Amino acid sequence: MILSIVVAMDQNGLIGANNRLPWHIPADLRHFKALTMGHPILMGRRTHESIGRPLPGRQNIVLTNRRDYAADGCTVVHEIEAALKAADADAELMVVGGATVFAQLLPRVETIHMTRVHHAFEGDTFFPAISPEDWRETVRRDFAVDENNRFAYSFVRLERRPRLSGGCKTPGRAVG
Repeated sequence: MILSIVVAMDQNGLIGANNRLPWHIPADLRHFKALTMGHPILMGRRTHESIGRPLPGRQNIVLTNRRDYAADGCTVVHEIEAALKAADADAELMVVGGATVFAQLLPRVETIHMTRVHHAFEGDTFFPAISPEDWRETVRRDFAVDENNRFAYSFVRLERRPRLSGGCKTPGRAVG
């Protein structure tokens, strides 16, 4: 199974404010849909509740500690390993939030599909810190403000650098 993260963050790594995205960028929503359509997606309970419904065209897997939690149209699991087993073993499982789920799976992820919003927002939830030594930027597309998108943003793909034995890191440039 391939594990990837799909995340949008501001220039300071902020991903949420009161369980909502602090910005509205229609192009990012279309990008998210294009990346995740046809793939299983994994999210935490609060992320699922903020969306309010299962996302069509994708197997929705919700991870929660609440044993009595039910979500119509979703597979509810209580452990990471159960989430991985619930997804098709040959699929790319897209981890879509929130911060706790990102932190739990980041060590196992090989690709991060990031929308970087070039603005600083107020909020309360941040993406876990990542080391530029561990990741390399393989794709970047930059977009300016336009009539539909009030903030400049970039679509960035980060690939994990090969892990070397003995704890050595591959030198790299800063992320972001």
